[in-house]
Amino acid sequence: MSIALSLFVADEVTLALAGVLVVILSIIGYRAWQRSRVTPDERERLRRDGLVAAGKMGDATLTEVREDCLVYSYEVRGIQYTANQDIARLKDYMPPDLSALASVSVKYDSRNPANSIVVAEHWSGLRTRKVS
Repeated sequence: MSIALSLFVADEVTLALAGVLVVILSIIGYRAWQRSRVTPDERERLRRDGLVAAGKMGDATLTEVREDCLVYSYEVRGIQYTANQDIARLKDYMPPDLSALASVSVKYDSRNPANSIVVAEHWSGLRTRKVS
């Protein structure tokens, strides 16, 4: 009877340890997954970098300048696109006076022309008028 009781206790201890191991591995896996996730800011920076590196360039018309947003329109293969770009994180790359903008260039994805930018960390399509 004591051998059967000790085997029963050993089985319970083994199951309890297996349960604890599953919980610990789940916590470790969840934390690793959380650390590996790309933040929205990083995803946007990667999108801009991709367009700077491989995007096609075209002319655009700046239609509106809001606090942290540029609204612009451009045409690709006969289709008119209107887009906006949040420039809150790009203030250091912007000219001081946005009212002096004469025209803008746009970089867009040739496979998805609606995916576009007018300014990034290492490229700017903002052209200012020369003051004489």
